[in-house]
Amino acid sequence: MSKQIILAKTAGFCFGVDRAVNLVYELVNKGEKVCTLGPIIHNAQLVDDLKSRGVKIIDDVSEAPEGYTVVVRTHGVEKEVVDELENRKIVYVNATCPFVTKIHNIVKEQDENTVVLIAGDCNHPEVKGIRSFCNGESFVFKNENELSNILENHPELSKKSVICVSQTTFSLKEQKKCKKILEKVCTNCKIFDTICNATADRQSEADEISKKSDAMLIIGGRHSSNTCKLRDTCSSNCPSFLIETADELSELDLDAYNVIGVTAGASTPALIIKEVLKSMSEEIKEKEVETTSAVTEEVVETAETADKAAQPAVKASADGEASFEELLNESFKENENSKVVTGTVVRITPTEVFVDVPGRKQTGVVAIEDLSSSNISKCEDEVSVGDQIQLVIMKTDDQDGVLKLSKRLFDAVKGWDEIVAAKEADEVLEGVVTAIIRGGVLISTKGTRVFVPASLTGVPRNQELSVLKDATVKFKIIDINPARRRAVGSIKVVADAEKKEKQEALWATLHEGDKITGTVKSLTSYGAFVDLGGIDGMVHISELSWSRIKHPSEVVKVGDTVEVTIKSLDEETKKISLGFKNIEDNPWEILKNKYPVGSVVDAKIVSFATFGAFANILPTIDGLIHISQISWDRIKTPQDVLKIGDEVKVKIIDVDFDKKRVSLSIKELLDKPEEVIEELVDAPAEEAVEEATQEAVETEAPVEEAAE
Repeated sequence: MSKQIILAKTAGFCFGVDRAVNLVYELVNKGEKVCTLGPIIHNAQLVDDLKSRGVKIIDDVSEAPEGYTVVVRTHGVEKEVVDELENRKIVYVNATCPFVTKIHNIVKEQDENTVVLIAGDCNHPEVKGIRSFCNGESFVFKNENELSNILENHPELSKKSVICVSQTTFSLKEQKKCKKILEKVCTNCKIFDTICNATADRQSEADEISKKSDAMLIIGGRHSSNTCKLRDTCSSNCPSFLIETADELSELDLDAYNVIGVTAGASTPALIIKEVLKSMSEEIKEKEVETTSAVTEEVVETAETADKAAQPAVKASADGEASFEELLNESFKENENSKVVTGTVVRITPTEVFVDVPGRKQTGVVAIEDLSSSNISKCEDEVSVGDQIQLVIMKTDDQDGVLKLSKRLFDAVKGWDEIVAAKEADEVLEGVVTAIIRGGVLISTKGTRVFVPASLTGVPRNQELSVLKDATVKFKIIDINPARRRAVGSIKVVADAEKKEKQEALWATLHEGDKITGTVKSLTSYGAFVDLGGIDGMVHISELSWSRIKHPSEVVKVGDTVEVTIKSLDEETKKISLGFKNIEDNPWEILKNKYPVGSVVDAKIVSFATFGAFANILPTIDGLIHISQISWDRIKTPQDVLKIGDEVKVKIIDVDFDKKRVSLSIKELLDKPEEVIEELVDAPAEEAVEEATQEAVETEAPVEEAAE
């Protein structure tokens, strides 16, 4: 019996890993110095390749070398690590898988009274990161037994607010068992399905393939959680072997197995998968290969013809939908019917174009989907009756008398040369985004589809790629695969170049002291960043208000249009320091212009010292009422007369603008006791007598005695 290999469709890099690895290679290719906070993924071969390209691995933020960009790994890190990166102002790129970030967002939205149950490995970096975002109590369990123990030891959970999330690579089988327990014992628990779709698909397909195989081969790192879960899934159905590279095949005895299933972990590079398949195919004389995703019966053909030197160790397919079938078929093979012909359009319907092809008896038909690489709603938008168009014969059906043709394929072949030339000339192309697919977008240009990875679209990570649908964009070709006629482009590289050009032009117009209008772009705890028309400047929190504020949001919000003053420009570091406070709003200027020495103002007692009391007279300005200026009477402490919060009238008796000091007096507004006595002494004698007489009348004393 001949050997048979069943290849899984859903294997190799998942979206999150592909995104992270591409981010690192992009930084390296740009000439940046890069270090990763821990291995970027759990695959020793890929990590070694990155090391050979100068990428360093650090275990702690403090180890980050000067001038290096730190890349946060796909598993994510603890919240404290991200905070440290930001507080130390270290340049970093967060390559955390979006599915992991989703879990972070779920748990951090819970209040401190909510208990979080986490299905996963408590020692795995992903789980450690998730726990760090929990505001309240959290528990981790890796199987149904550990979950049962938690619920048994903490009966109070049945009365609390509880949620449950899973590590993205957690076992589907184990999750189902645990879910049943929670639904039975902890009915108040809200369960979130956070196992990554790619993980779920891989485990389901691996389970299906292993049931009809004599043995399973799992390719991936031994420290990779999702790869180990694949092995565990398959092991329950047939003998299963986990290998990291093709070299390990020699250690296995696969002769006893006729049907061998093959799958790979989400962090396994395509190149390693190809090498394993190639080694297996060389050992099997009679090859019979089946894929679960296609009806191909081709023999295993690996990338022997690929130019490995021109490619990084890892490369996603240009359309973002890499499968094992594509890994086995690197070179383009034309159909036997493929032939270029010229036809004349004789009739058009909304969905088909009928063409007369000289020398052919069959009716030529071009379906609307084969008419153009662009999305068109009707055929009349592309061609007219009488047009002569060049086409590729896709299929000859003599029985039905139909010749199936494609204008789209011909345009693609013709446009390919222009695509290649555009890359060589570093030319900016223009096209329409026709589709949003896994991992990026497709652009139609010159009859050819160009794949742009999500990281190169220029769309922020927290925004959906759908904003680009049907948009006309400018881009450059950054990579081509001639064998497969695949091209990879970048919208971001063009946008960045345009932005840089605009920034340089703007820098030439800026000067210290200039007033300029901008838009508040973002807020941090230490200030506000303002977009000045392509260049960002920062207003420090101390420059936002003359009053003391705790956060910039007390003064401005994102999207506000503000007028700022350029305080300083640093062209070397490209940093701009901005001022926002108006000089006329400066309380000290108001004091100088409106309240000269001698003015009487309302004040509020705010604090005490042994030598006097401080009173607020204007926002941010407190004046000192010296103890000698509180009362004409001798007092021991200011508290003998005043208390915090008292509102009093004071007289400004001195101002030192250099030292920002104001002296106040309450006493100056009170009558002096000596003046009252003098007035009594100087009064006319008759008035004194009259007063004495009146006093005598009131007291019934002799007038003479009262006068004395």
